[in-house]
Amino acid sequence: MTKEIAILLPYKEKYSEDQAGAASIWVKDYLKLSKLRDKTLVYGNLNPKFSPITNNFKNINLNNLLIKKNLQYTKKFYEYCVKKKHKIIEIHNRPESLNYFFDKNINNRFKLIFIFHNNPLELRGSKTVEQRLSIIKNTDFIFFVSEWVKNKFFDGITHKERNNCEVLYPSIEPINKINKNKNKTIIFTGKLNSSKGYDIFLSAIEKILNKYDEWDAVAVGNEPREKYDINHERLKVYNWKKHSEILKLYDKSSISVVPSKWDEPFGRTAMESAAYGCATITSNNGGLSETFKNELFLYKTNSDELYKLINKLIINKSFLKKIKKRNFTNVIHKLSNKVKKLDKIKNFFLFDTLNFFKNKNKKILHISTFDERNNHRLFNISLSNKISKGMIHNDHDVINFSYRNHLGKLNRQNTSFTNEKIWDICANYKPDLVILGHNNVINQFTLEKIKNEINSKIILWYEDALSKKGQGPSWRSNLNLIENNSDLIDTYYTTTHPDNIINTSIKKNKLFFLPMLVDENIENLHLFNIKNKFKDLFFAISHGVNFGKLKENKTDERESFINNLFKYNKTIKFNILGIANESPKWNYEFYNELSKCKMALNLSRGKPIKYSTSNRIASLVANGIYTFIDRKTKFDDFFDDNEMGFYKDEKDLLNKIENLKNDEKKIQKYSKKGMKKYFQLFNNKLVTKYIIDRTFNQKNDKEQIWEKF
Repeated sequence: MTKEIAILLPYKEKYSEDQAGAASIWVKDYLKLSKLRDKTLVYGNLNPKFSPITNNFKNINLNNLLIKKNLQYTKKFYEYCVKKKHKIIEIHNRPESLNYFFDKNINNRFKLIFIFHNNPLELRGSKTVEQRLSIIKNTDFIFFVSEWVKNKFFDGITHKERNNCEVLYPSIEPINKINKNKNKTIIFTGKLNSSKGYDIFLSAIEKILNKYDEWDAVAVGNEPREKYDINHERLKVYNWKKHSEILKLYDKSSISVVPSKWDEPFGRTAMESAAYGCATITSNNGGLSETFKNELFLYKTNSDELYKLINKLIINKSFLKKIKKRNFTNVIHKLSNKVKKLDKIKNFFLFDTLNFFKNKNKKILHISTFDERNNHRLFNISLSNKISKGMIHNDHDVINFSYRNHLGKLNRQNTSFTNEKIWDICANYKPDLVILGHNNVINQFTLEKIKNEINSKIILWYEDALSKKGQGPSWRSNLNLIENNSDLIDTYYTTTHPDNIINTSIKKNKLFFLPMLVDENIENLHLFNIKNKFKDLFFAISHGVNFGKLKENKTDERESFINNLFKYNKTIKFNILGIANESPKWNYEFYNELSKCKMALNLSRGKPIKYSTSNRIASLVANGIYTFIDRKTKFDDFFDDNEMGFYKDEKDLLNKIENLKNDEKKIQKYSKKGMKKYFQLFNNKLVTKYIIDRTFNQKNDKEQIWEKF
């Protein structure tokens, strides 16, 4: 199961039974009942010789680093969060670790939960009002272990009731019944120092033990900085014990003492001992009064007051029994309640609200050329437009970004502004899918930010030659171009069939074929309905790199093919654009020339190879004109001879034209069938659904015909 939730313990907090502190116990108890346990990974710093309390633990090893441990500890944790794609980050008691995430958490990539276990005014990162206001603003939910801690946090801040701030007490699931065979034992647990009131305890307990021979005492804890010389045969002092062993001591003890002089944030020892049926005496400092309902408070934290309360319990057995029962019954912080509350919030954060609203629909940013620089004279052959329209036909939301409009006219290599613009759009829009159309403008840094900060899928489509077999123009440089950053691209869609793309670093399972797709609102002429056409064959060349015109002293292999047609046959009436001093035509001028002709020829640069063709094929066949194409393209995998004309060479083509040119009814029939088939196979709604299915690994998607051969 994916570990979507990460919990970070303080660096000095040891997540083991042998060394567990308050935060570790807090996490351990929560995970014991949480339904999200299997989705959670706890991070901490633990000596390998100790075993973690639970198995879902990741040790952050700093290799004996001596300086800036907390910072390096947090940085390493952040790297793990990015790598493992955690969605919820829960940080305990270290505001400085939380603050580190604020600058990194662009676009709310992580949901941040923070738990204050101590006085915020004494912790680095939350001492000032400005720091605490920043925490409120940038943290999704803040918990405090007591009202006292919460009040400290809001010191100097108005409007204390915030939607993302709440008290969540440390909790325990009480045992079923009080141990009836409790020993006459008085217990103290915690650090053995004066701030915890250990000196008060020793002074009072010495008097009690000297007065009551049947009673004994236990102290559990350590404090190397303070030493107390008291030796009493019925006082046992343990350096430290596992948490489970301490609970057993509470179960056997009758009285528990928590005489803290400092302001306890909460008082876990008091709560636990009360839950195990101890008559618990506490000071009234900090959050101790919130631990449970109790009347045994030390309003004067001194040994005399403590002695009096212990003595009262011992001499009045019925009072002792009453307090035990009351404490056991009135522990109000039940673990199951805390777990339910926290799980509910985390489940809400894990729930993909955006996907809930949009169901299966995707938000798509399409970065390509949309022919603005040519005033949309190429609207009818633009794959960019047809892909975007296809996505819209499938009910996806699409933003088109024409990157060339944002490149500097004087320096097209300076793409920094364009990349900043793309990132700003992504940051606001948060696309599910980023489509790179035939461009290399977007850089690695921007791609990494999109992947890491927004977790978008990124695909690239490309329509120029990518195969040596076809000997298309600049095929090697084209291939080198799209290989850049291939580790950041999820899938590629190329009009060169992947079978023809060899010696590439792009993994084959990422390469998919992109047919020359059509749109019903663009290819809608139905040219077969026009009668009395006076030209037999249409062909057009457009040299896009030079605005349609072949550069001086340059040749095009397609010209040789056309010249051979002229040479071999004198009866066929040709309508040829782009060569022989005929200028190229665009959009409706192109259509006007096309409408004069009975049939058309689709001829691409280089040698014909599997499924590769000019985007003119869509403008021809899908507009209802019978179109000839070289049989080596293997388009006969999709079309019959009465839907598309297949030829072996120039003479074979001329023979077929000659035999068909005077049979207008047959031409009309073939043209109509070819158009219908093309829309059936390669309409942009179908092709873009195929792109979405392959990119997002969606199940139950039908294998397309071009994938079967």
